[in-house]
Amino acid sequence: MENETNNEGVSSSRKTSNPALRKDTFTGLAVVDSSEAMNLQGVVNKAGFLIALVVISAAFIWSQYFYEGVLDPGVIPVALVCVPIALITALVTIFKKNLALYTAPIYALAEGVTLGIISCLFEQRYPGIVIQAVGLTFGTFAALLIAYSTRLIKPTENFKLGVAAATGGIALFYLASMITGFFGYQMPLIHESGIYGIGFSVFVVIIAALNLVLDFDFIEQGVRMRAPKYMEWYSAFGLLVTLIWLYLEILRLLSKARSK
Repeated sequence: MENETNNEGVSSSRKTSNPALRKDTFTGLAVVDSSEAMNLQGVVNKAGFLIALVVISAAFIWSQYFYEGVLDPGVIPVALVCVPIALITALVTIFKKNLALYTAPIYALAEGVTLGIISCLFEQRYPGIVIQAVGLTFGTFAALLIAYSTRLIKPTENFKLGVAAATGGIALFYLASMITGFFGYQMPLIHESGIYGIGFSVFVVIIAALNLVLDFDFIEQGVRMRAPKYMEWYSAFGLLVTLIWLYLEILRLLSKARSK
């Protein structure tokens, strides 16, 4: 009982802006024996599996519907199906963590198809941009993982609060842009290729990358708290959400730089 109380206290003090890995993610979960608890290697293995599903499904779209630098318009309806599937499975995973074993792979496949179509559209306009974005995404991920593992970056409470606040501000800005877009008005910065638009995208990429540090820290706390084994799948899902966001923002940044 004492361990459960302490774990709840630790969990409630954690701050993260990832919607999947919120500060209360591990709150209320049963503390299990070490043999039945999540571990870092398990999270790494499952995250690698989910990333592989994203890459495979995206590569399938690329190979089947992208010919001589042009995307087959007939694949667009596939995106209209996969987007709601990804959204629904993401919400189910967040609210039913114990189902992550089943929902996270479905989410990864649906997101992979969607990302494949988006990547083809960007590649069609800016040849070579996708390989650059993929390289920068995984390079950033590896660099931050090394920096976190060696404690070059220490996620203090102020650090976490700052990143969470910045992420929330970006989310609100994007939401406002979507709302105003319905009325024919485009918010500045998001789509501009000038110095301010590029500067905004650089800022968003930095914040997206720093969210990976919060995810690493939060997962480590889950391991220390001996959360149930199924949380490996859920934690891998949370990492994938941040990684996909980072990739999309890098694509946006590179496209702005190309346009300029």
